[in-house]
Amino acid sequence: MKKIIAALTLLSLGTLTNAQEVGKVLSAVQVIQQVAVPRQVCAQEQVAVQANKSGAGAAMGAIAGGVLGNQIGGGNGKTLATALGMFGGAILGNNIEGAPAPQTQTVQNCTTQNVFENRVSGYNVTYEFNGKQYTVQLPRDPGPTIKLNVTPAAY
Repeated sequence: MKKIIAALTLLSLGTLTNAQEVGKVLSAVQVIQQVAVPRQVCAQEQVAVQANKSGAGAAMGAIAGGVLGNQIGGGNGKTLATALGMFGGAILGNNIEGAPAPQTQTVQNCTTQNVFENRVSGYNVTYEFNGKQYTVQLPRDPGPTIKLNVTPAAY
């Protein structure tokens, strides 16, 4: 019988060392922190682009120059005149064709910009326990009460 009473006494002392208590929450104030958040911002722009020549002017000039050159001279001179006529006609035809008009294209330009947002990083909580007020910072809002682990002080 004495052993049972001693065991119950030790068991009750063990539960007293870590009693679960509850404090009344008086206030829970959000702790706000600014955080940089990268965002992609895009804009459309009109850009003038120079188009390439078609080459038709040079081709037509080479043919016309070759025909004219072929009619000049005779023998080996005729071959040389035809070649020079083609070359000169190609240059002249290319110049006559001229540069095509510039064309406009829509181009999308994107950049990354940091936007600052306010985020809740925790709560400054003031609570009351046994007639005294305490303050603690918690990651979440505890609600109307806060659970406390109370350990009695040794005398």
